[in-house]
Amino acid sequence: MKILLCCAGGFSTNMLMQNMKKVVKQSEKLNESDFDFTAIPADSLEGIVENWDIVLVGPQIAHKIDFIHSVIDPLDIPCAVIDKDVYGQMDGATVMKLALVTYKKHQLSKQK
Repeated sequence: MKILLCCAGGFSTNMLMQNMKKVVKQSEKLNESDFDFTAIPADSLEGIVENWDIVLVGPQIAHKIDFIHSVIDPLDIPCAVIDKDVYGQMDGATVMKLALVTYKKHQLSKQK
């Protein structure tokens, strides 16, 4: 699964991404080779997002969600906004769960 984290500048989201990688590495159920992560500024989304499975949006740019949807909806890529408290705690496990659940729900909705 290719997970694209979208934020304002990239520094704090990069830290969160590292915590997500640790969660995958330490997991008995998840395989590191099944995941790819990148953190980018929201303004760079166009032209980069095409090959990603899900977009996770930092709470500090939730106001840009309409722009983000305008880019990803035609590509049928799901997205979720990360809760500000979860983001503030840099809780990689909860964000990984958010990514997996959002992606699975999207896949199931396509089957209907």
